[in-house]
Amino acid sequence: MNTNEVNFGGFRMNGFIMLFINLILFFGCVAILVFAWPYGAAVIAPAIIGIIISLFLWPGFFELEPNEARVMVFFGKYKGTFRETGFFWVNPFMAKKKLSLRSRNLDVKPIKVNDKAGNPIMIGLVLVWKLQETYKAMFEIDAQTMASGSGANAGVQTVGSRMLAFENFVKIQSDAALRQVAGQYAYDDNEIDGDELTLRGGGDEINLRLVSELNNRLSMAGIEISEARINYLAYAPEIAAVMLRRQQATAVIAAREKIVEGAVSMVKMAIEKIKREEIADFNKEDKVKMVSNLLVVLCADEAAQPVINTGD
Repeated sequence: MNTNEVNFGGFRMNGFIMLFINLILFFGCVAILVFAWPYGAAVIAPAIIGIIISLFLWPGFFELEPNEARVMVFFGKYKGTFRETGFFWVNPFMAKKKLSLRSRNLDVKPIKVNDKAGNPIMIGLVLVWKLQETYKAMFEIDAQTMASGSGANAGVQTVGSRMLAFENFVKIQSDAALRQVAGQYAYDDNEIDGDELTLRGGGDEINLRLVSELNNRLSMAGIEISEARINYLAYAPEIAAVMLRRQQATAVIAAREKIVEGAVSMVKMAIEKIKREEIADFNKEDKVKMVSNLLVVLCADEAAQPVINTGD
């Protein structure tokens, strides 16, 4: 994969060693000013210069925790990404933009989309994302402007504001990807013929399709989706009641088909057994009456009421 990201190769120094040197420089120069001022400018001037240098060195200190990174920029030029953990000192004029590489959750609220059959449905998504390429994240999308905010805090960028800007970018692209994937499948198998995947029955395959679509959209920003799952799926409120009645009707029809299939099998078995054991001898008309009576008894929703024929 093509990327402009490189590891920072500039000068760096252990922060504790540099801190010790800087403290000696600062307090040493202060001591010179306090105790050696009678000696004139020849001593005072270097001490003042030393204090100024010490103050300029302080911005060069920074620390880095696991799964964090610093994008190093020197007067607008990208110098690499710093990933080592610990306490360090680098050129104080180097801008050190902090980023988090830890995984984050995003709960995409349910949105209304049309499925493959054109039915309006509500579908929601939960996903896990993280920054993979810091160069793309910082320079391929306008995350820095989005992180600057507006009003009194305009121009101020923190790691929290940057990550929030990335999260907003992921959210918008997630909505688009969710609409794209949901429009390719029907809500359930009542809308399709055959063994096509559906949103309700697709399970892991639909989730993998979502991950693929999201990664394609977010690769430009150096963001990787680790997992994406549909966590809410329902018909839109305006058709939910109608679809519920249709599902109930489908369930009733399926149950009736099963009952009729079993009843016919039992009637056939009864007639064959009566004939085989010579219990009775039926003509065609008697068989028709018996089949009719047995089907009524076996398929009726309520218990049958027997009628005894006592003759004239």
